[in-house]
Amino acid sequence: MTEGKTETLQYRFDGPEHLPVLILGPSLGTTWHMWDRQVPELAQQWRVLRFDLPGHGGAPAHPAGSVAELTSRLLATLDGLGVQRFGYAGCAFGGAVGTELALRHPERLASLALIAASPRFGTADEFRQRGVIVRTNGLDPIARSAPERWFTGGFAAAQPAITEWAVQMVRTTDPGCYIAACEALAAFDVRGELGEVGVPTLVLVGSDDQVTGPAEARTLVAGIPDARLAVVPGASHLVPVEQPAAVTDLLVRHFSTAWQTAHDTSTGQIPVPAVQGAAPAAHVAGPAVPAVPSSSAPVQPAMAPPPPQSAPVAEIAPADVGPQATAQGRPDPYEAGLKVRREVLGDAHVDQTLEQADEFSGDFQEFLTRYAWGEIWDRPGLDRRTRSCVALTALVAGGHLEELPPHLRAALRNGLTPAEIREVLLQAAVYCGVPAASGAFRVAQQVIREETTPPE
Repeated sequence: MTEGKTETLQYRFDGPEHLPVLILGPSLGTTWHMWDRQVPELAQQWRVLRFDLPGHGGAPAHPAGSVAELTSRLLATLDGLGVQRFGYAGCAFGGAVGTELALRHPERLASLALIAASPRFGTADEFRQRGVIVRTNGLDPIARSAPERWFTGGFAAAQPAITEWAVQMVRTTDPGCYIAACEALAAFDVRGELGEVGVPTLVLVGSDDQVTGPAEARTLVAGIPDARLAVVPGASHLVPVEQPAAVTDLLVRHFSTAWQTAHDTSTGQIPVPAVQGAAPAAHVAGPAVPAVPSSSAPVQPAMAPPPPQSAPVAEIAPADVGPQATAQGRPDPYEAGLKVRREVLGDAHVDQTLEQADEFSGDFQEFLTRYAWGEIWDRPGLDRRTRSCVALTALVAGGHLEELPPHLRAALRNGLTPAEIREVLLQAAVYCGVPAASGAFRVAQQVIREETTPPE
């Protein structure tokens, strides 16, 4: 296990040192123990490396702000171990890391399996809202709802020990690292790049997954050249835990038959061995959460069909295209402004505002996107938390209560807590007047209640 280095990850090895390396990537809120039931069989053919996300499973709480950053930390960890070429299987967030590896570092990747994954996980608003809930209420609401997101109802009822294990696993996660991971998933969108994935890919999904289900899996298969699809019956989102035998069998078959050799030297790239030098044999500290408990009764895995040679075609939504540059020699700030506007105010609000724009108001909305968001909000001189404080104060001073709700939601997304928003409004009361602040408090009270109340 690495010790306190922000550029590397907590990890463990299983299996003989001479075998090729296979990496298993975890889902958000889980630890490497989610793969416990796959390891005994996989370790017969591969040297299995599992890693924890920052702040998960007792790992150092150094948040990673993007999927790309987390991927860089994984590669730094592998570089330190002398591992250059490897196979990779990742679940959900771990699947996003696998896609990032395939797109940005294909020379390192021999084969890929994406489990319960998606080219875009829900909407940015959903993950930023989850971050607001955790920042305000802690991880307990997320932990209590984890079993219904991760498992089918029948499995959760029949396996209370595993259900409780899942709840405790989330509860022991560092909240700041969880929020950072939510932000990373909010910004992750590779729908337009799937055609560039060039490694053998298996897409695996539980038939009853309500988080990233068969529809998302088919989008991946439709976009990734020659990808194969396997749907595991009787499983939800955390399919390696719920149907371990079926998942293990599919992974063994995929990585046994679809292990791409290193790039040919004729391309100018130097082939690298699976492992350079001997990696340490054991790197395991006492985990913060226990291994997956044994089932009180054997879980009978549903027989998964072999991955078909051709998969159903799915539509991939095109990326938004904004106006082109309007000035010679200077980048048009519209695209940057639209991105910032969506990140701060949320997709739902921006979509509604732009949809309501007509011939009369369209130019004004373009003006706001280009200059307010592309020029001012995107400047590096102040962070977004500070800009939210300034924006709230200015709106109170001007008496613009109708504009407060979206900026209050933005302030929560930008990291302000309800207590900090209260302090901003108290400060505004001194300098902007009690009547203006009184109205602002009424609006803020309602918005904060709506945004920070955990889902039923």
